[in-house]
Amino acid sequence: MINEILIHKALANPFRREVLKWLKAPCDYFVQGHFDFTSGVPANAIHARSGLSQSTVSSHIAALIEANLVVSTRVGQWMLVSRNEEVIHAFAAQIKLHL
Repeated sequence: MINEILIHKALANPFRREVLKWLKAPCDYFVQGHFDFTSGVPANAIHARSGLSQSTVSSHIAALIEANLVVSTRVGQWMLVSRNEEVIHAFAAQIKLHL
């Protein structure tokens, strides 16, 4: 299920669009270390790359999660985030159909 209003609100912010771009090709933007990115990217890696405060990054990630554009998975102490491709493709198809 997609909520167009929440998605438009989330995509209105350039940093959130940048995060979605980073998550599309995480190997291009993040150092893998001990993560292979198949389950997602650690939220602290997004924070480190952004140069923004942790609370600011957390609020942006929360907006993307609320819009269902990304999903979070807790693995031990890590919060991993990844794109919700199903919702992104459904939203893109809806935009293509109606605009």
